[in-house]
Amino acid sequence: MSDLADLGIKEAVRSVIQSLPDNVTWDEVQYRLYVRQKIEAGLADSQAGRVVDTDEMRSRLVQKKKQVTDQ
Repeated sequence: MSDLADLGIKEAVRSVIQSLPDNVTWDEVQYRLYVRQKIEAGLADSQAGRVVDTDEMRSRLVQKKKQVTDQ
């Protein structure tokens, strides 16, 4: 799929819909648009440096789990 972030929203929606089969359901259309939106948001966050590496996330989760179990 092309980089939809460079397209306007209406064009991005058209592109996603055009890629779907003719017998697509409303639920599938909604799901595909939702997933595309989340992918674009994640890519934007990554490009802006709003990410946490795996080791840091594991450390945070371990700390949070410890806080919960200590209560």
